[in-house]
Amino acid sequence: FQMKRDSGYSTMAEQQKQAEKLWDALKVTACVLGSSLLIFTALANTVSWYVQNLWDALGHFWQTTWLKLYYLFEGKEWTIFFLGAALVPSLAFWCFNGILMVADVTGKPTFITRYRIQLGKNDPVDTKKLRQAIYTALCNQFFISFPMLVLMFYIMKRWGNTFSKELPTFRWFLVELSIFILIEEILFYYTHRLAHLPLLYKHIHKKHHEWTAPIGVVSIYAHPVEHILSNTLPVLTGPMIMGSHIVSIAAWFSLALVTTSISHCGYHLPFLPSPEFHDFHHLKFNQCYGVLGVLDYLHGTDTVFRQTKAYERHRVLLSFTPLSESIPEAPKRAE
Repeated sequence: FQMKRDSGYSTMAEQQKQAEKLWDALKVTACVLGSSLLIFTALANTVSWYVQNLWDALGHFWQTTWLKLYYLFEGKEWTIFFLGAALVPSLAFWCFNGILMVADVTGKPTFITRYRIQLGKNDPVDTKKLRQAIYTALCNQFFISFPMLVLMFYIMKRWGNTFSKELPTFRWFLVELSIFILIEEILFYYTHRLAHLPLLYKHIHKKHHEWTAPIGVVSIYAHPVEHILSNTLPVLTGPMIMGSHIVSIAAWFSLALVTTSISHCGYHLPFLPSPEFHDFHHLKFNQCYGVLGVLDYLHGTDTVFRQTKAYERHRVLLSFTPLSESIPEAPKRAE
């Protein structure tokens, strides 16, 4: 009986000690969580205050800059539209591709060329093919894109706020941008897939696919019909539907041209969107028709792509080690 009593006392003592330890742990946890919550709240309030002030300051800066530009051109709508919708995006496109073409032709700087996706291709690029691509791209811009912008100008004037002295808020621009991207994805996917029908491919789309290892300028190297339906209309439609401000149009056109150049450039560069998806389309022809890949997933036109190393590399590169080195292709089996 004495042994049982002693055992009962020891068990109760151990339970009491465990309860005290648990209580102490709860108090420490509550203290840490409470302190963390107070610190987080203070930091969040401080950061939000600074972000709001920065937001207001940037908004004031861009609004002031826009008004200076507006009055510089005396409110001439066609001049402002031409600068925003044609000149600024064209400069963005050719400046970005100018750097890429230097790398394509000379192999320098090696910082760019070491990130080549299709190893051994365009190393260096065929200058005759490059001249033809530049010529076609310029013709598409001058004789197709610019006339379509003239038509767009008269459509946009009917909305009344395209040349407003007041800029849209950044939040509204983000909403518009989301709609632009969605519209582009839908229109580009279906017109692009339509262009792969045998008859249309043979007479229209085959020109674009002469480059199985594309370079940046090839993004607008296309038959005139394709340039209208797949390259231009998907980008123009969003701003026309939304009745967007010319500043929003300029930003969207520039972004669209640079982004499509990246997807065609042939280099998977650090901190830029991955071009693996569309590069695979040029390599295999019947996969990856869209821009974002959403409709490809829904329609099952990316199933082969998802089984490849290119799919594993299809992400933003956040280091300076080329993905072709960190995720190399599987060695070919000896026949």
